[in-house]
Amino acid sequence: MCGVDTTEDFGSVTRVRSAHQGSNPMIIKRFILCCGIIALAGPAYAQVELKTYADRDGYIDVQALTCAQLANTYQEDADYLTTWYSGWYNGLAKKHAMKVDRAKTLEHELIVYCKANQGKKVIQAIDVVFKAYRAEKGIKMKE
Repeated sequence: MCGVDTTEDFGSVTRVRSAHQGSNPMIIKRFILCCGIIALAGPAYAQVELKTYADRDGYIDVQALTCAQLANTYQEDADYLTTWYSGWYNGLAKKHAMKVDRAKTLEHELIVYCKANQGKKVIQAIDVVFKAYRAEKGIKMKE
């Protein structure tokens, strides 16, 4: 009987049998698995265009942009922005060349870092990712 408790009388002992006894354990396992997947799933964010973060004149304050904002833009906007940052940093360093494979690798690392650290500013994330890259490759900066 589904959903109804039943009683069985054995003389001086009465046993109440729950409707859940004898339930299909596979259904319970699936339910627990679904709950676990839902609990582990990260929050979903709507992707927005990069221009969403621009001021009324159309400018983006790249020093104030957060990792959450970078992580929640469309991929092509994130690519564009990280390329801009690369040019900015190369300009500050008076470098006039780009190593494409390294730039793509660092861009990917930056986006991964930003997705995990959405409270940081992008310029802080760049610092972390670049320092880790330099340490891994044994690159020393001139002082």
